[in-house]
Amino acid sequence: MKTTPRFLIVVLSAGALTVAAGCGHDDAERSPASFEPVPVTVVPVERATAGQAIEVRGIVQPARVAEVSSRAMGPVVAVHVTAGSAVDKGQELLEIQPETTEGQLAQASGALSQAQAARALAERNFRRFEALHAEGAASDLELDMARMEFEQARGAIEQAEGAVQAATSVADESVVRAPFSGRVVDTLVEVGDLAVPGRPLVRVESTGGQQFWLTVREADIGRLSLGQSLAVTIDVRPDLGTLDGRVREIVPSADPATHTFTVKVGLPGTSLRTGLSGRARITGDLTDRLVVPASAIHRRGGLELAVVRSEDGTARTRAVTTGQSTDDDRIEVLSGLDEGDKIVIDVPGPLADGTPLEVNR
Repeated sequence: MKTTPRFLIVVLSAGALTVAAGCGHDDAERSPASFEPVPVTVVPVERATAGQAIEVRGIVQPARVAEVSSRAMGPVVAVHVTAGSAVDKGQELLEIQPETTEGQLAQASGALSQAQAARALAERNFRRFEALHAEGAASDLELDMARMEFEQARGAIEQAEGAVQAATSVADESVVRAPFSGRVVDTLVEVGDLAVPGRPLVRVESTGGQQFWLTVREADIGRLSLGQSLAVTIDVRPDLGTLDGRVREIVPSADPATHTFTVKVGLPGTSLRTGLSGRARITGDLTDRLVVPASAIHRRGGLELAVVRSEDGTARTRAVTTGQSTDDDRIEVLSGLDEGDKIVIDVPGPLADGTPLEVNR
């Protein structure tokens, strides 16, 4: 049977004593009692009756969107914009080969000239028969026939003038223009594609007066009214903070598949990309709950922590569980704190337990 040499035991024991001594020295240096007092502001944990915030998802939508088409028919010969281009009202978007529309305009103009000549002849003939009828040299029937031909010629003039106006209008649409100021979302044709009446050519959306379209459950739709103010946040734009939205429209019919309503909220003074997601907060039913300022909660490694000032004036860090936020920048505490606890609200993060706290006056 082997035995452990005594000198080895002595060495290990000495090493252990050295480590223990070193650890004791570090602990003494890091003792909270040696910390300088930290000036803080504390507030009591309160029990408040407030409306529970209901978060509703939504999507940013433009106030106006148009799929621009043309009544002119022909191949596209030029596209002046690309997706993302900013455009002003009336700015050229693309051009359609004008020969077809110009030919139609020429035909209409020629028909008008013929109608004008026919009317002049019919009018002279009618005046001649009026004079003959007054002298008794023309019958009533002959006078009536001359009057009818004159009226028909006048009607042909009006018809030809209308055809010229229509042809002119179509010819003008060989240059497709922006219907309003905004941004090009997509160009739907390339040079050489055939443009036909009714085919979308360019999709344009407005950049001003954007809206936030909420999808609201039927159980919550009664909480909203026109003109109501809602706090809106955009998921990928935390730099914008909380936006003040106003309910502009409540679609009266629900989606039969999801049993939800669409509510359109105005976002004045913003310029966001269409399709960005976000959320709005609706005030729910009144509940009695513990609340603290949102600045008192620190999130570290998936934990929610709060610093409490104990009766001996030192810090105690507690793990808490929070719930919904309130409209006055406070947050509900579900566990970890009791009513009346003195909670620190102005430190950048959790403090070591036992750290002396000096309350600001």
